[in-house]
Amino acid sequence: MQNGDEGGNGPGRGTAVITRTKTKTKRPSLYRVLILNDDYTPMEFVVQVLERFFQKDREAATRIMLHVHNHGVGECGIYTFEVAETKVSQVMDFARQNQHPLQCVMEKK
Repeated sequence: MQNGDEGGNGPGRGTAVITRTKTKTKRPSLYRVLILNDDYTPMEFVVQVLERFFQKDREAATRIMLHVHNHGVGECGIYTFEVAETKVSQVMDFARQNQHPLQCVMEKK
């Protein structure tokens, strides 16, 4: 080795420049999960769905159910695409298993 070219801190040693680029992480799109009113699904079943799949307490579930009943549609929650899609599928499957025509949909927020 001559003049400390390799290793050590002698002359001839290059300096590295580290640059950091700031990456902006894009927030995922959010989707509203909605229950639609119909003339056949019992109110108590809708409350049960809201408690079971959306972790609403009895009071909140009843309030949302009455909103659906009076206004034709009610919001169950806001989720990322995958979570919203899963919840819609779970509700629709549960409604079919119980022979109710309840409709659950998602829309981009």
